[in-house]
Amino acid sequence: MKICEKCEQQNGEEALFCLKCGAAFPAATDTAVSAEPLQEEQQWRTFIGPNADRYLQQFRKFTAGPTPRFALTWHWPAFLFDPFLWFLYRKLYLYALVYAIGPVLSAYLTGDMTVGIVWRVMAGFSANYVYYWHVKDQLATIHKTARFDPALQARALKEAGGVQPYVIWVGVALHALLLAMIINMIREGPPEGGPLKRPLAPLSPARTLSGMPSR
Repeated sequence: MKICEKCEQQNGEEALFCLKCGAAFPAATDTAVSAEPLQEEQQWRTFIGPNADRYLQQFRKFTAGPTPRFALTWHWPAFLFDPFLWFLYRKLYLYALVYAIGPVLSAYLTGDMTVGIVWRVMAGFSANYVYYWHVKDQLATIHKTARFDPALQARALKEAGGVQPYVIWVGVALHALLLAMIINMIREGPPEGGPLKRPLAPLSPARTLSGMPSR
């Protein structure tokens, strides 16, 4: 058994992360050790899919203490690509729904279209942490339901993890449509009869000279 130095939780010999606090165990350096200890890390990598190394590096920042806790990180794709599309790309459907409705609702209630920038910043700071807990919880569920069935476990990892590549093309199409709308608005200019083209009411001589209304 492996004893976690942070929370003293007992873990199996093959564990690379503590089952209780999520802290990473030091990598084994003995070449005589079986490949079995790599099994759990491989599950994390399989679940994450693209950019697994970068995500695992960020995840270790959340397990530096005795228990997992938020640490300041930044996620450029969630900020630039669009939070809604990134969460959908990583199969975090609930967060995708929140970030699809939240910016629109906030702009409607406040009348400020720039409020979407605030949502993007929130996603940039929180995406890595949210995704860490998503992966951790999903793997814990898979371990419980398919621990002794490798085929079922592999299928569950594929279905719950990985990415949805089609979302990239959806994002390209949406951003192309938005760019076309902006170009069209620039070409057409402000609408006729808008506030900039309304004639000003003539000033009376008395108001012009004294600044007071004439009687």
